[in-house]
Amino acid sequence: MASLRTAALRQLAASPFRSIRFINQRRWAQVHDVRFLATTRPSQAVIDKYRAKLDQKAQQEGLSSIDELKTAYAEKIDAERRKAAVEEQYIPQELETPISQPNADSAPTSNTRPISKKLPTGADKPPIKTLDDIIDLEKSRALPDKELTAIWRLRHASSPQTLCAVIPTSTYKAMEEAARKCPQFVLPVPHPTQGAEIHFLQWTFDHASKTTSVLFTQLAEFKTRGEFAQPHTTITHHLDLAEDRGLVLMQGQVVEHRGVKPDEAKWLVMCLQRFYGGWEGEGAELSGERQERAEERQKLLQWFSTGDERFSLEKLMEEAERMG
Repeated sequence: MASLRTAALRQLAASPFRSIRFINQRRWAQVHDVRFLATTRPSQAVIDKYRAKLDQKAQQEGLSSIDELKTAYAEKIDAERRKAAVEEQYIPQELETPISQPNADSAPTSNTRPISKKLPTGADKPPIKTLDDIIDLEKSRALPDKELTAIWRLRHASSPQTLCAVIPTSTYKAMEEAARKCPQFVLPVPHPTQGAEIHFLQWTFDHASKTTSVLFTQLAEFKTRGEFAQPHTTITHHLDLAEDRGLVLMQGQVVEHRGVKPDEAKWLVMCLQRFYGGWEGEGAELSGERQERAEERQKLLQWFSTGDERFSLEKLMEEAERMG
């Protein structure tokens, strides 16, 4: 996965984890710079805690040190990790998708897809639901915009953990254009009494299902589990009606017990739209302060994507505050 990350994450392995404390009169917050995140170094506290048992195990195996024990069991540990990776849900991507999934080790990595000789079955369907799996697509094409919007919202009104929206195609295209260039970013979720928590996002593009998805993961989770980190929220844009109806249907799911409330997920989606140009849309006329703020958000997105030192979490927080 590391080889496919953008320049903003290339310094992970070589640089120590840095933290920045952002303080003002309204909050005390500690945030971390994802570009210098180290995720592969084992916890020294764990080794110290079990040092006696590890030394005993090494002696039983006829080895002189814990390092030799780790070397002896390296293949077994690697096999267990790969087994765990296979069990994770795989989200398919279009070949040109410029990022990888947390469980990308279990997916094909070559530029050519293997041709299956067997007939497709229900088990072969991708894990991402197509729009036709959710609603009757052909009947929906004939519905007026207002009725289609009402049906889509009612379809997702039964659970507080779901998100949905109907987006004009011009708005979506503006976001996708930015996402193709900058598929990864970080966004803050402010907490009135505890400062702000930083979340990492990444876009995926799947041509087969006519969808694009955005995965949100807590930065603390990403720091702890690295490439095996699980997203707490996933939103999917369905593009089936984008051309003939000028609408993109969006639906999302907030996973329970992952430390994120639905209202916080909605805030992240709003920030996503702001930073990726969704609120300006294609051909929108901007002027004055609105244009200035849009340009600043675009700069932060580009700076993060390219690893530019001008990107800072303080500036990110300032832009987020203006949206609050």
